[in-house]
Amino acid sequence: MSESPVLVLVAHGTRSTRGVDMIAALADRVREIVPRVRVAFVDVLGPSPAEILADLEGPAVVLPAFLASGYHVHTDVPREVAASGHRAVAVTRALGPDPTLASIVHARLRDAGWRPGDAVVLAAAGSSDPRALADVRRGAGMLAEQAGGAVRIGYIATGQPRVADVVAQLRSDGHRRVFVASYLLVHGLFQQRLHTAGADGVTEPIGEHPGVVELLVQRYRAGVSELDRVAVR
Repeated sequence: MSESPVLVLVAHGTRSTRGVDMIAALADRVREIVPRVRVAFVDVLGPSPAEILADLEGPAVVLPAFLASGYHVHTDVPREVAASGHRAVAVTRALGPDPTLASIVHARLRDAGWRPGDAVVLAAAGSSDPRALADVRRGAGMLAEQAGGAVRIGYIATGQPRVADVVAQLRSDGHRRVFVASYLLVHGLFQQRLHTAGADGVTEPIGEHPGVVELLVQRYRAGVSELDRVAVR
């Protein structure tokens, strides 16, 4: 392959300027390693993955920057790739769940004032797709290993139980300090809602942490390897 494939970083999309800026900053950091990076969104914003791919002539690696694989990953992304008509595309698995992300969330907890023994609620956006919910449970299990204790799950937008309800239940069960661990990639409305859940502390979203950059580069390289395998068949 004469030229490195373009990395098409696919995010959800948000109306939060801060969230959009975080995605842009993350793409900029990845460009320090992977020179050709384009950003696409599957909701709220454009351009769409199909629009980006239709504008490309060479091979591309599409990377869904989602922490769990639900409808957007399993349906939207493949549909966008097909609609683009682009033939030289490799689609990687989603960003999460992954032990690297659990380590970042654990570090964010410590930054927020969490101490061993404090209760933890992993706050995810939620989904009606059982595959995405299973991924969130896996992410919670990885965080529990990092934190050395139980991690409860609460949802912000879709699914039950809600984050605030889990926080209230933990208080009722006798936990004096409860922390919400944001399982969101960037800032936006969902992150803002976490601050009204009644916890003692709320972590920052995962963001453009160096570990995320490394993970994105790993996913990209796996996609390049897949393109190479297809090219030699």
